[in-house]
Amino acid sequence: MNLKQIRVLNFAKLLLVMFVLVSCSDNKATLTPLAHDAVILAYGDSLTFGLGANVRTQSYPAVLQNITGITVINAGISGEVTAQGLKRLPLVLDAVKPNLVILCHGGNDLIRRIGKEQLKNNLNQMIKLIQRSGADVVLVGVPTFNLMLTVPDLYSELAEAHKLPIDIELLPTIERDPKMKSDQIHPNAAGYSVMATAVQTLLLEAGAL
Repeated sequence: MNLKQIRVLNFAKLLLVMFVLVSCSDNKATLTPLAHDAVILAYGDSLTFGLGANVRTQSYPAVLQNITGITVINAGISGEVTAQGLKRLPLVLDAVKPNLVILCHGGNDLIRRIGKEQLKNNLNQMIKLIQRSGADVVLVGVPTFNLMLTVPDLYSELAEAHKLPIDIELLPTIERDPKMKSDQIHPNAAGYSVMATAVQTLLLEAGAL
């Protein structure tokens, strides 16, 4: 191979790399930038409510509000399954009128071994309701609470289908560290602080902050 052929080959490789980078950039989920007076709704079960810590000051929505300076409404209900969450969501959206919703739900469905298809369908309907209200959605994947602590594929599938920013590593990371937990499932203050910081990072990467 002569020098000219090598240059042509290197140029072709460069074009391929640039094409991959552009493709990845185009596929990355983005959010509408939040104004200083925007409202974020944290929606979910006990992991959102803040069970295991001081709910007012140490739950992840409280910490997120403190570190971003943006109003974050905690709409977590301990013990709730997604069917119940889906039922109450329209009233919450109407009352809060959020600009962005952080959806972290499904843990109780997984613990009670409610079918994953039903879980996926309920989350899918929640996402559609939120988007129809005009708000953006961020998804936090919830792991199956066993030794593996893997997040079911349905979370990534929903994020891909609706082009949503998602974090599927956050909760498994916390659940694997006893120092960040108040019991077998729920984070403590340190765990919720990590959760809030990770959500802030996700919002920054997606362009909301």
